[in-house]
Amino acid sequence: MSLLQMLQDRSNSSCELCTSTTDIKQYNIPPALTETVDNSLLVCTNCYDQIEGNTEMDPNHWRCLNDSMWSEHVAVQIMAWRMLQRLRGEGWPKDLLDMMYLEDEALALARASGEHKEESEKIIHRDVNGVILENGDSVVLVKDLKVKGSSMVAKQGTPVRNIRLDRENATYIEGKVGPTQIVIITEYVKKL
Repeated sequence: MSLLQMLQDRSNSSCELCTSTTDIKQYNIPPALTETVDNSLLVCTNCYDQIEGNTEMDPNHWRCLNDSMWSEHVAVQIMAWRMLQRLRGEGWPKDLLDMMYLEDEALALARASGEHKEESEKIIHRDVNGVILENGDSVVLVKDLKVKGSSMVAKQGTPVRNIRLDRENATYIEGKVGPTQIVIITEYVKKL
């Protein structure tokens, strides 16, 4: 059974955040590198666009989190926590966050996005030109890099797709060069 089919069975083919049944798609929670049932959920286009920042946040739409935050599925709990963190300035999300409980492992994954931090505390990753990098971006190497622990040399001009940010250090990102997952220093990449 495919991951999408498992998610559809789990959610009755509806958005796991707002219960909408139109324009449903699979969403993999960043910064996870693999898609599993524990880090994926089904979301509608409206939820997806607001999660990704493609449209302005509609606080009233997210009142649905009052129900979805109690989901038995960890992926849904994590996304509910993250969205409540984004909206905490509205007032009512703080009350829901006070009631919410996440296991330590789930809380660590939820915090990996940095949603819980104030703007002044957030770590910002920038490429060699100062352009802000986000999870899932594609970059290109601007210098030949020797990969520590191997004989491999990542050549200048090599594209690295679907990068992941290190939320503890603004100078590190992760990505695949060929079949190898490596850590790259941001001053050696340029955003595509």
